[in-house]
Amino acid sequence: MSVISVGQAAVLGVVEGVTEFLPVSSTGHLKITEGLMGIPVDDTSVVGFTAVIQVGAIAAVLVYFFRDIVRIVSAWGRGLVRREERFRRDYKFAWWVVYATLPVVVVGLVAKPFIEGPLASLWVVAGSLVVGSGAMWAADQMGRHKRGEDDAGLKDAMLVGCSQILALLFPGFSRSGATMSTALVLDLDRVAATRLSFFLGIPALTGAGLYELKDAMGAGVGGAPLVVGTAVSFVVAYASIAWLLKFVARHSFNAFVTYRIAVGVLLFGLLASGVLSA
Repeated sequence: MSVISVGQAAVLGVVEGVTEFLPVSSTGHLKITEGLMGIPVDDTSVVGFTAVIQVGAIAAVLVYFFRDIVRIVSAWGRGLVRREERFRRDYKFAWWVVYATLPVVVVGLVAKPFIEGPLASLWVVAGSLVVGSGAMWAADQMGRHKRGEDDAGLKDAMLVGCSQILALLFPGFSRSGATMSTALVLDLDRVAATRLSFFLGIPALTGAGLYELKDAMGAGVGGAPLVVGTAVSFVVAYASIAWLLKFVARHSFNAFVTYRIAVGVLLFGLLASGVLSA
């Protein structure tokens, strides 16, 4: 019998779709939701399930930014065979995404036992939500928001890409929150920071989902919950992406900071009172 029912998978798909690209920590919200539904958050198949349904959210990015991705991939392909094409920005950007993804892949493989073990604790999630909120607020205040997407270079991509390690090691910190905050510190404007976060998340999250698929399928989660959770996350994530890009064009990240602190404090209370098990 699957450790996650189809109904629970649908709920988790909604949570994943809403939170994956908002800087509020999808992993943290998934773990909280799993805990409230009585699902063991540190079960290998459950960890695998949460990684797999992220692919639905990534598919939403691929569809939403389809033209941009086709342009970049096409430029990369042309650059591999024609030297003159290698000076174009899209060709360089494709390689920047690859380079920026390598550090998080290495850390993910090396630290996998800790990520799926002690670091999966809801205490870590609660602390990371609060600490990450402070980092996000400081970054939004410090950043001068004067650089657009075309002003970003290899250094920016590498620093933003490496910041994904924070979210990998400390669920609750938020991959989106870490990457957007780093981009803001580098003086990118909020829209540029958000778009860069999207593009850098594609290979890392897709790779994690495919890597974890065998654990999710082979250790307790059936095919139906995986399909439902992934499909729901795709639909909800697409709407979430469209909303976020419009929101950051006109607003600061303060609303997310306040929300994260509230969720973190609430989670501390639920854990301390015994309502939730870490």
